[in-house]
Amino acid sequence: MDWGTDLWDQYDVIDKHTQSGLDLVERYIKFVKERSEIEQSYAKQLRNLTKKYAKRGSKEEQDCKFSNHASFQEILNELNDYAGQREIIADNMMTSICVELTKYLQDIKQERKTHLSEVKKAQQNLESSSKHLESTKKRFAKEWAEAEKATQQAEKTENDLNATKLDVEKAKQHAQTRGHTAEECKSDYAAVLQKYNKEQNNFYYSEIPQIFNKLQDMDEQRIRKLAEGYITFSDIEKKVLPIITKCLEGISAVGAKIDEKQDSILFIEQHKSGFERPGDLEFEDYTQGIKPASSDTSLNPPKVRGKLWLFTKKHKPPAAEDFSHLPPEQRKKRLQAKIDDIVKELQKEQDQSDALEKMKGVYEQNSQLGDPSSLEPQISETAQKIGRLRGELAKYESWLSEAVGGEESSNTINNNTHPSVVTADESLNLYTEFDDDFDTVETPIGQCTALYTFEGNSEGTISITEGELLSVMEEDKGDGWTRVLRASGEEGYIPSSYVQFTP
Repeated sequence: MDWGTDLWDQYDVIDKHTQSGLDLVERYIKFVKERSEIEQSYAKQLRNLTKKYAKRGSKEEQDCKFSNHASFQEILNELNDYAGQREIIADNMMTSICVELTKYLQDIKQERKTHLSEVKKAQQNLESSSKHLESTKKRFAKEWAEAEKATQQAEKTENDLNATKLDVEKAKQHAQTRGHTAEECKSDYAAVLQKYNKEQNNFYYSEIPQIFNKLQDMDEQRIRKLAEGYITFSDIEKKVLPIITKCLEGISAVGAKIDEKQDSILFIEQHKSGFERPGDLEFEDYTQGIKPASSDTSLNPPKVRGKLWLFTKKHKPPAAEDFSHLPPEQRKKRLQAKIDDIVKELQKEQDQSDALEKMKGVYEQNSQLGDPSSLEPQISETAQKIGRLRGELAKYESWLSEAVGGEESSNTINNNTHPSVVTADESLNLYTEFDDDFDTVETPIGQCTALYTFEGNSEGTISITEGELLSVMEEDKGDGWTRVLRASGEEGYIPSSYVQFTP
């Protein structure tokens, strides 16, 4: 079955049907475009979401050492990759479906227009032949009627007794001429009729069926092309499904690898101070004549601090450049953090130096671009910075090595010399840029008397004996510790509850 055979007389129906097919292609193209826009918008929103929740800065980098924090960052990375696959889907839909079908639609519109024009042209030719046939037929009918009329007039003249012989001959001659003309019109009519029947037969059995069959082939090809577009719509997403699945599996994997125990251990390692717990208090026998303290607070046992970190921003103890004033664990962490900062800055300056050297080489090859000597001050300054940073890096690495090597003995402190004071004085001599961070002269803010003996076995603390008179250098800031100065010049922290302050 084909259109040319079964729909030979349905030109208007075929016209509407093929136009409806083209409209469907246009609708599908528009649909895919809107789907692509949705994918693009979705991908953009996903990227903005991952960017919004991505951690930045040293504090966040510190948190990312924990597996649950790091896993969330990995999830954001996987989601960012997932967004990239949605963008690929949108791009492929535009190129493989919209662009291809739009180009095909233009071609098929032109082809349909050509075929329909051929049908109209054939119809016009047949109609023209039909009009010519009708005209020939009318002329034949007219001439035949005139011939019969002339014949009848000749017979009437011949039978008229009053007619002369000349009139009779003249009437017969006229009738003969009319009859001859009628015969010619008859022949013309027969010829035109034969030609028209042949053209009509060709029109309905050959020309129109061929054009309609071409339109049928065109429409079937359109349907096949549209079907391929439907399949491509699915295949485009199927192609990225393995990667999308990999992203989703990656999200599941990072969730599964979270180790809550390890995170707890890491948290302990980051924040343990290294201080020893307060020892047992000795029994004070007031029956032996020991005078009770004038303050009720002096009878209370030493306070157990909720937080053992002594060197808060509110305090201003003598800070050492090598962080020796800190507990061992905190010292190592601060030294390592300082080394990391110096390495980053050193890499930045090294990159700057490489860029300046390359630029200098370009200027030397082409003086029109710039003067090589103009870069010398920058190169020299960068070299000096690199040298200073390398010196600082070596210095802090040696201190870190010392801190790691002396970890076991770090809880034992020489009570005669306070290391933080010595190191701070040395740092004042070597690095004047730290002048603002150290006080060269401090004035005591009060006096106090030791109520109990205290063995300062932790870094930053000092030992005192019962009844010793001490100078208060820094009052208790709420953490239960007071910084004092002994008569021997030794300075450090003691429990606030171990002393009685002099009014």
